[in-house]
Amino acid sequence: MYTISSEVVKIRKVELRMNEQVKYDVIKKLVETNGNKQRAAVTLGCTLRTVNRLIQRYKQEGKAAFQHGNRTRKPACMIPDSTRKEILCLYDAKYADANFRHFAQLLEENESIKVSDTFLRNLFFEQGMLSPKARKSTKKKLKAHLKAQAECAKSKRQKEQLQQTLALVDEPHLRRPRCAYFGEMLQMDASQHRWFGEQITHLHAAIDDATGTIVGAYFDTQETLHGYYTVFHQILTDYGIPYLFYTDRRTVFEYKKLEDKKKDLSKNTLTQFGYACKQLGVELKVTSVPQAKGRIERLFGSLQSRLPVEMRLAGVTTIEQANEFLKSYLKKFNSRFALPVHTTKSVFEKQPSPEKLNLILSVLTERKVDAGHCIHYYGRHYKLLDDQGMVTCYHKGTSVMVIKSFDSSLFASVGEKIYALEEITSHEEISRYFNTEKEYAQSKKPKKRYIPDMSHPWKKDNFMKYVYAMVGHETDWAC
Repeated sequence: MYTISSEVVKIRKVELRMNEQVKYDVIKKLVETNGNKQRAAVTLGCTLRTVNRLIQRYKQEGKAAFQHGNRTRKPACMIPDSTRKEILCLYDAKYADANFRHFAQLLEENESIKVSDTFLRNLFFEQGMLSPKARKSTKKKLKAHLKAQAECAKSKRQKEQLQQTLALVDEPHLRRPRCAYFGEMLQMDASQHRWFGEQITHLHAAIDDATGTIVGAYFDTQETLHGYYTVFHQILTDYGIPYLFYTDRRTVFEYKKLEDKKKDLSKNTLTQFGYACKQLGVELKVTSVPQAKGRIERLFGSLQSRLPVEMRLAGVTTIEQANEFLKSYLKKFNSRFALPVHTTKSVFEKQPSPEKLNLILSVLTERKVDAGHCIHYYGRHYKLLDDQGMVTCYHKGTSVMVIKSFDSSLFASVGEKIYALEEITSHEEISRYFNTEKEYAQSKKPKKRYIPDMSHPWKKDNFMKYVYAMVGHETDWAC
């Protein structure tokens, strides 16, 4: 009869897997009943020698002998717990908007932590978190996982936490009521689509959150500052100055970083829309989550199913025709889908004058004075004229800010002074030798040019102070 020696360690509570439990039951019965080893070997599908070894281990360790040796060990390649906690903290504090593949790249580049996007996906899955780009199938799996955990939760507090996490997965962007007032918040974005014909164009649009009224729309070949300026101009002209714009994180709306102080301002269009809002007292709020501005996203869904059909029936084939068609279509669309404006209090402020509006919605570009005391702008040369029409000359290399107003008029700002720009043609229109003296004198007589008032908001110094303030380099500008 087989007996367990007195030196056997006391059997502690050990959980075994199915195959391990079968081995344990067979060997235990074999030892207790002094059974047939050969039959046990056939049952377990092993050799007689293995059975003897299992008997010996059972006598020494008890039930624990059948548990795999690596059960409590962590793999050598496993990421330490400290690193896992650091990754979770970094994502919450610094990289919350990044998808997991991008996050893995950012960790390697900026934090010297090299992990795979699969590891991140599994890590955040355990925490009940999903990537901003997670698919419906992934959300479904996480919901099932959280429900199973909630059912097995031992404490009431743990169960409540899991229920809260589950609610966030079910609806990660909670519904919110519409704004109280007309003009309180306008959601703005652009949609790329084949709106007419086979050409892909971009529809810039803005919708009021309180009433669902489309307050402005404009077609362009690309998503541009000019497109958003045109929508802004429509809003200011038709309704007035809104309180808030809610947009995505396009560089047109948000300034991130100024890497080069001598950078061409024409590429910094991102600051110009923001500065225009600042001049009018309009707050600008941005988000990287499309669902946060669901009104404009839902609007594009409706327009993409309706507008192409309407324009095809109207025979629209060009952008010019499309923008003209929008004027009548928006009234029709608003009357059908928007809430009545008269039932909602308006908080739009009084529209600015057309002259002021024309200057505020300007596009800026930095240029240098050349050896001929003129500037080169988009393939053409221009000279600076004062309010009396006289040419003003500056030294070569002088920095000049070219101001293209909304109506395409050109001005220049040098320090605190503003000038009109006149194109220098490649050939003289009047000859001093073959035309009459009167004609020649008339052509050379300086014409009085319109110069914006010195309170014009786009003076170079004012704008540059604003740019540096946005990136937290006020002291750099002062120097």
